[in-house]
Amino acid sequence: MADGRLAAAVQAMPKTELHVHIEGTLEPGLALQFAARNDVELPWTSLDALSAQYEFTDLQSFLDLYYRLMGTLRHAQDFHDLMLSYLRRAAQDGVRHAEIFFDPQVHLANGIPYDTVLDGLHAGLREGEERYGVSGALILCIVRDLPLQDAERMLDLAVPRADEVLGIGLDSAEVGHPPKLFEHVFERAGDLGWHRVAHAGEEAGIDYMQQALDLLHVERIDHGAHALDDAAMMRRLAEERVPVTRCPLSNIRLHVVKDAEGLRIRDFLDAGVITTVNSDDPAYFGGYLTDNYLALVQAGCTLYDLARLGEMSIQASFLDQGRKAALLEEFEAWKLEYLG
Repeated sequence: MADGRLAAAVQAMPKTELHVHIEGTLEPGLALQFAARNDVELPWTSLDALSAQYEFTDLQSFLDLYYRLMGTLRHAQDFHDLMLSYLRRAAQDGVRHAEIFFDPQVHLANGIPYDTVLDGLHAGLREGEERYGVSGALILCIVRDLPLQDAERMLDLAVPRADEVLGIGLDSAEVGHPPKLFEHVFERAGDLGWHRVAHAGEEAGIDYMQQALDLLHVERIDHGAHALDDAAMMRRLAEERVPVTRCPLSNIRLHVVKDAEGLRIRDFLDAGVITTVNSDDPAYFGGYLTDNYLALVQAGCTLYDLARLGEMSIQASFLDQGRKAALLEEFEAWKLEYLG
């Protein structure tokens, strides 16, 4: 299949996105726009100057810029506009549903009330579904390198509007902040009826993944790149049907792996692990969802491999069975057109 037809096929493929941080969709131009309208001073005043900062040596160098630009989000309208911008782009990539991380602890530290964040994001979700046909839900991420008591307070604030959140996640700098620290927080989230996921195995190793599974009782592992270091972990993920949300361009840009071949996505598929492709923080890592799928072609993945990943993205979502069945039916129609 020619490159152009392959890209068109991937873009048309009905799929879900299960690992994307809404703050990570803040494009440089939009950050400058928010800074100007909210009187937020940034060290960079031109698009070229800000874009030049998007070269990272590791996770922390990325997080430094990420948190700095989050300070441009001040009002519900900003969160609405950010969400709408992402959903428009997601629709272009064939996304039918997205389960979207957000980091309210950081916004609270910036003086932005939780209600302001939630109101803006939900307004964007509603308008985005009407305009673009992409449904969405929110996963409240705990920022693991903030004090533990902040996480507990965050949950206190979230309780009155618990039904507006799909689940809890765990993100930010991984090493030195193991999942076991957040066992009580995740237990409380489970009592609220929230789904549970966690970043593990991106920077840190198998032990963090084991803690996430055994102590936090997560239903998905976000990243999970280091599962390949341990055959027992790969077997466990496969046998227990725990999906991993892989993020190709993120792993490459943050030097988790050297190149696309280092992602070893086909090894996950061959081991029977439910594996999904996601964009993580696309404004920072150089590509939205189609770009992440196409990066795998460089590692030898065929359209048939990408189709397996797309189908798994639907299966790994937290959608109800009726909506999953409808999306899988749409997916079968796509297969007939592009795979024959």
